[in-house]
Amino acid sequence: MAAVKSKNTSLERLVFSALRKAGLRFQKHYRRAPGSPDIAFPKRKIAIFIDGDFWHGYGYSKWRHKINSEFWRDKIETNIRRDKRNFAKLRREGWRVLRIWQHDLKKKPEATLQRIVEFISSQ
Repeated sequence: MAAVKSKNTSLERLVFSALRKAGLRFQKHYRRAPGSPDIAFPKRKIAIFIDGDFWHGYGYSKWRHKINSEFWRDKIETNIRRDKRNFAKLRREGWRVLRIWQHDLKKKPEATLQRIVEFISSQ
């Protein structure tokens, strides 16, 4: 598991590249905001998270029973709680938050990238 990257993953790099091509300037892994958003526009208070389906528990209730290890069950549930807490804190501070799931970027990358650009420009 040590080989699993948490920053600058292939999916993140895909989004970074697309945003740069669209002429958008942003901060990567912005540590000044709760949860260190993968992409942040601090002046506009926009935070974007690019989350892996497994690590952040997409549809967790449907596959929770398949996890035999208590360690991994606790890990994923802790991640889910932390994400909810960070998103709520960001919203309380006036940030707009968008979460992009791994499966969306893999299955329909163009539509997902367009969704990100529209979210950023719809302020």
